[in-house]
Amino acid sequence: MPEEKKNDAEQQEHGTEEEVVDNRSEEQTDVDETVQEEAEVVHPLEAELKEANDRLARTRADYDNFRRRTKEEREAQLKYKSQALIETLLPALDNFERALAVNPENEEAKQLLQGMEMVHRQIEDALQNEGVTVIPTKGETFDPHYHQAVMQVEEEGFESNQIVDELQKGYQLKDRVIRHSMVKVNS
Repeated sequence: MPEEKKNDAEQQEHGTEEEVVDNRSEEQTDVDETVQEEAEVVHPLEAELKEANDRLARTRADYDNFRRRTKEEREAQLKYKSQALIETLLPALDNFERALAVNPENEEAKQLLQGMEMVHRQIEDALQNEGVTVIPTKGETFDPHYHQAVMQVEEEGFESNQIVDELQKGYQLKDRVIRHSMVKVNS
């Protein structure tokens, strides 16, 4: 009988081993199912996170672009703040120059002309301090970015497409043309 007990004990041991193997495979299946369920939850969340990060990156880029554009607009606004005033003053300056071109006949008119020249110089200095410059013309090559050709003539001593005469001064505020020079061009 001791052998029967021994066989029973072996059977119980083997049965226990089989049960352990069965329990392990059940546990493994449970773990696999849990991992799969969690993966089904995690993958959509990862996709949402990636999408949110992409939106955040685009929003940051848009904001940086907005800040840069705003800064550039502010700088341009400051750079050209006096343009409207200068454009209004240019016709008066033209009339001033026409008045200065008159030859005075008597001493009183000469003194008046000297006073006008002083005022004219002050206006030119003020414009120059704001960054206004006169566009060079006579003897220069015609450039449609700076000059407006109102006449075409044929004169000796000038090359083709060279400016012969200036009819009205052109002005530039810093790097922006605010009025083109009206010129005669040699053909």
